[in-house]
Amino acid sequence: MALIQLDKVSLSFGLEPLLDETNLTIQEGERLCLIGRNGTGKTSLLSLLLGTLKADSGEIRIRKNLKISILPQDLPEATDDSIFDFITQGMPEHAQILSEYHQLSNLIIEDSSESVMNRLAKVQNELEAQNIWHLEASINFVISRLGLDADQLMSSLSGGNRRMVALAQALVHEPDLLLLDEPTNHLDIDRIEWLEQQLPQLAKSLIFITHDRQFADRLATRIIELDRGKIKSYPGNFRDYYKQKEHEEAAEENERARFDKKLAREEAWIRQGIKARRTRNEGRVRALQDLRQQRKSRRNKVGKSSINITEGNKSGKLVAELTGISKSFSAQPLINNFDFRLMQGDRLGILGSNGSGKSTLVKLILGELEPDTGTVKLGTKLEVAYFDQTRQTIDSDKTVAENIADGNDYIEINGKPKHVLGYLQEFMFSPARARTPAKALSGGEYSRLLIAKLLTKPSNLLILDEPTNDLDMETLEILEAKIADYKGTLILISHDRAFIDNTVTSIVHLDGNGSVTNLVGGYSDWLSYHKEHLIKQKTADDEAKAKSKQQTTYNAKKLSYNEQRELDQLPDQITALEEQLTSIQNLTQSPDFYQGTQESIEASFKEMTELESKLEVAFDRWEELSSDGS
Repeated sequence: MALIQLDKVSLSFGLEPLLDETNLTIQEGERLCLIGRNGTGKTSLLSLLLGTLKADSGEIRIRKNLKISILPQDLPEATDDSIFDFITQGMPEHAQILSEYHQLSNLIIEDSSESVMNRLAKVQNELEAQNIWHLEASINFVISRLGLDADQLMSSLSGGNRRMVALAQALVHEPDLLLLDEPTNHLDIDRIEWLEQQLPQLAKSLIFITHDRQFADRLATRIIELDRGKIKSYPGNFRDYYKQKEHEEAAEENERARFDKKLAREEAWIRQGIKARRTRNEGRVRALQDLRQQRKSRRNKVGKSSINITEGNKSGKLVAELTGISKSFSAQPLINNFDFRLMQGDRLGILGSNGSGKSTLVKLILGELEPDTGTVKLGTKLEVAYFDQTRQTIDSDKTVAENIADGNDYIEINGKPKHVLGYLQEFMFSPARARTPAKALSGGEYSRLLIAKLLTKPSNLLILDEPTNDLDMETLEILEAKIADYKGTLILISHDRAFIDNTVTSIVHLDGNGSVTNLVGGYSDWLSYHKEHLIKQKTADDEAKAKSKQQTTYNAKKLSYNEQRELDQLPDQITALEEQLTSIQNLTQSPDFYQGTQESIEASFKEMTELESKLEVAFDRWEELSSDGS
């Protein structure tokens, strides 16, 4: 069943239309990956589907009562709101009463005074009157599913956790269609892999924009590409799209070459003059006019980014040597007694969850941070270029060109002067865009500007801290190829698994508790090592449990008559309790459950809690008696 249909939809903000009589049908249950270069209109298309933007022309048909939610690209602000309160802000008509109920529910645990009880009763009656009990349950369910703490403040969260809270706000509406704009930004690899597994269960249908090729490959059922105002559809995942796209581009290039050759031949013919004006050739003249019009209206593909890394003089053979270093913050050890040597030409990838100490390790290597214990020895002749994920090296009030050349017309690249506008065109900034303030750029353009500025500086040690955020896939692949050709030393922090695999030759992994692992290879090699390590650990744990069980059996006492009888009866008791619990759980999840009286609702939840407690006691007793009698 079609959820949304776009019929000849057009949208423009400048000279070139973002959408040019575009058609698209979105079916129920699809997971569509929307790709295209930065600035082609991907986010604008999501805004059209959400209804926050109006098309210039054409028709958008949306299924009646379709619920659509969006995870925007920008992070929510680090305010003093709790996670629960932030999520309720996504439903402003009910936010105040839901937040008040949550606060009173917490307060009554410590203060069960009559005034608090009366206020809670009044709020409960209001929730019942507005028929929104299900919203409070839905919020708590989503918070629990995403592993969040409802009462934690937004200001205390990392960027990755704020991203998850924004996702919770989108999911709490139980949307029929979920729109995701760069969902993997700010998430570590563990969270990204969790998202790949959970999203098909959390949302019925998806449209997502991403630069993460592995994420797209694992999640998408169809790729839709926005290119020069048109949407092209490619069934399958990203790998399937890549194969189809190669054949399509080759065919398009051949067709354009044939067209241009025919046009050149006809232009040569018309210049013959008198022959072309004969009556019998008027049709050929009109055909030439049509060819000219087609060529004029043709939208050429924007030139590819041409990224070149300015390499400095060779460093010494030793880049950095770390001996017995340890570093802790607030009594939390991030690195404990770590030895490491970074040599000239090494290509190091640093992995770990958010907050595990990846950026801290880089600062220790550079000598920007002192270790608590141990020593760091830096090599000689180092020329460092550092891509900082905080983007603090860009002045948002200056233009793109001013950020690159400080008001000069020329910059020096590989020892030769180059006009700043020509240099920026290699990063797909037109002269007009080069004169635009940096604060007006899209996320992808901002990242391209940061890379352009970074690469004006000669280096023999290139440090990239999350360089892939917001880049379109084509620019990402070109950057990847240039980094692969870089002759200096590379340190890379990234959550893009394919990017890591294609650029590094060794891995350092930090677990956030002080343990640091170093091994040869890329992300896939680390994953294989990690899985093998988990299997070995589980085997060791199982052997230890088996040994303990054998010892327990040896020392076990014989059950009394009453204990044996109790053990025999427990399975039936557990089954009966499970059936009762399932029955009441189904009742609380029915659509009309919250239409009952407040007393019946509270009684049902109380009974469910009591059954869960009885079931836990029964299981504990069964394990105890089974262990004694085995």
